[in-house]
Amino acid sequence: MADLTQNEKRLLVALAQDRHADIVSLAAQLNATPEAVVQWAHLAMDKGLVRLERTVKKTFVYTAEGEEYLKSGLPETQVLVGIGDGISLAGLQKLPAFKIGFGQLRKKGLVTVTGGMVTKAAGATTADDDAALKHPQAGGARVKDLIKRNLLQETETVGHTLEITPTGLALGKSGLDLREETGTLTRDQILSGEWKDLNLRRYDVTNLPKKAYPGKIHPYQRIIAEMREILLEMGFTELYGSIIQQSYWNFDALFQPQDHPAREMQDTFYLGETLPLPAGYERVKAMHESGGDTSSTGWGGVWKEEKAEQCVLRTHTTSLSIQYLAENPTPPVKAFCIGRVYRRETIDTTHLAEFEQLEGIVMDEDVTFGNLLGILREFYHRMGFEGVRFKPSYYPYTEPSLDAEVYVDGIGWIEMGGAGVFREEVTAPFGINYPVLAWGLGVSRIAMLRLGLKDLRNLHRSDVAFLRETPALRRRDGGA
Repeated sequence: MADLTQNEKRLLVALAQDRHADIVSLAAQLNATPEAVVQWAHLAMDKGLVRLERTVKKTFVYTAEGEEYLKSGLPETQVLVGIGDGISLAGLQKLPAFKIGFGQLRKKGLVTVTGGMVTKAAGATTADDDAALKHPQAGGARVKDLIKRNLLQETETVGHTLEITPTGLALGKSGLDLREETGTLTRDQILSGEWKDLNLRRYDVTNLPKKAYPGKIHPYQRIIAEMREILLEMGFTELYGSIIQQSYWNFDALFQPQDHPAREMQDTFYLGETLPLPAGYERVKAMHESGGDTSSTGWGGVWKEEKAEQCVLRTHTTSLSIQYLAENPTPPVKAFCIGRVYRRETIDTTHLAEFEQLEGIVMDEDVTFGNLLGILREFYHRMGFEGVRFKPSYYPYTEPSLDAEVYVDGIGWIEMGGAGVFREEVTAPFGINYPVLAWGLGVSRIAMLRLGLKDLRNLHRSDVAFLRETPALRRRDGGA
């Protein structure tokens, strides 16, 4: 076989003299490492020249405590000897091995205690336990018990034995060329023509190399980074903020009534901390109770400061958007946030108690509902979804409101998130006199579609096979 490597030839020549050999002895004979010899053996085995057998040998190592008992006997053996024909419990307690040994004897039912006297049970013996300690290679339940007691430790030694096949034997005895092979040519060897007389190493280009698994960013994080890049390219500014938010910003500033079901304990993680309300909160209070200076009538009832002061784990990133608008009430504003939010959900294939949400806002003098549709359509197109459509919907703090859907082959239309124009009740308390377009979508839902997952929980599991096999994602428009 002309495609044999030099190392395969050396291996066959060595095995031709001794048809069976272990890898360690072969490695010493060939002046190589055992790992290298195993690699050569696999190459030769693919050609039917050798047979490689992997063996696993179990060995037992004594711990320091086990070594001590090997010399002096197990504690239960020592105590059993001390009992003799019978002894008082007080007298038995004087033995150094009493604490451990007596417990083992009671556990195995080898002793009885009557009126403060300890006697052996009929036929009581620890011979099998002593034998297991001295000869653990015999195995059995008693050896497993000694391992649980940390008197023995089981180790495995992996070995390999190699046997040459008749085909390999014929080659090994045929006088193989064992001259040193040249795997890389130098410039001088090429220019001088010396390469013509060299024993060049042969390569089989049909054999695939070992698959490499380089380090890479988690697929979910790559999708989040892709969304971030798209919005930054579209001229948006990214917002950041704490996951702990005051109910005032998480609910009240967004004109969500204080008795709204979403604010109940079953939907929100409430914290024991409170924060003082910001200056000007009275305008939000008036909006809730009577509509303030607008044409709205508000929600009516009594707005409670103490309820607005409560802290929560943010249920949406809109709490950051309204704070940004309160600090920047004049246009132009184009901002987004990708952050984790928290809700008291029952965890299943499509729901988690914590998940990522993408939130965006646009404020300018003449922006319209049509601009909102165009922004969403452009974003979803850049994320790789060709079919995008919208349908009317309802959200407490936008009017008009809509749901965005994308078309996925084999599935159909999938709802991706909600959007709308902030109501006057949201913007007026902060002196905002311009239209504000707003939208929010679940990042994990997009990730599931892009990665072909059916269970949302798989996005957060440490599944090495999933991480290895998921290719690095690239933008469909040609970007990295």
